[in-house]
Amino acid sequence: MDFLLHERVRRGDQAAFAEIFDEHARVVYAHAIRTTGDWALAEDVMSLTFLEAWRLRDKLRGEVRSVRAWLLGIATNVMRNTARAARRHREAMSRLPPPEGLPDFSDDVVGQLADVQRLAAVARALHRLKRTEREVFTLVVWSDLGYAAVAEALGIPVGTVRSRLSRAREKLRGLVEEELAAGSHGAEPRTHNGHISQSGVTAARAFHRRSTR
Repeated sequence: MDFLLHERVRRGDQAAFAEIFDEHARVVYAHAIRTTGDWALAEDVMSLTFLEAWRLRDKLRGEVRSVRAWLLGIATNVMRNTARAARRHREAMSRLPPPEGLPDFSDDVVGQLADVQRLAAVARALHRLKRTEREVFTLVVWSDLGYAAVAEALGIPVGTVRSRLSRAREKLRGLVEEELAAGSHGAEPRTHNGHISQSGVTAARAFHRRSTR
């Protein structure tokens, strides 16, 4: 069945690709939001991931053993590029004159749940890891890929996956507690169950349909 579905996708069958989207969109979104801690950015990452997957659909000929690992590898690359673009934007903005003062809306977010704060703390802690360690941790621990699948997604040996994961876990224990103790804020709220909202699926699907016409 997978072989026939992949063959249809390679031939440009958008209905077949929509089946892949429906099966894997939540996994890609969950990976993105846990890595970035940002709802809007995670939806962008998901949309760009499937747009890129459509562009690279010919790889389904036999180079891809696990579609989920393939898509999460693409999502990881999308987030790398997004981080570079954000860094360049921050550098450009830092050269501009400071803006005028804005009203303080802090009272509006007093009711945020503790899990939102923890998600933000984890996201900040993750970004204190080396990029290579962060990518392995999110794919193995949060996206539940096996070592071999992560090795395939990132193009690295299985032994490297194991060593990077071990280092990441050891560092994160302390980093998350440091971030929670600091009590800083800055992450977008997430849904209570930590997964993609239906509006996110709808928006991403619409983006994909427009982009593949």
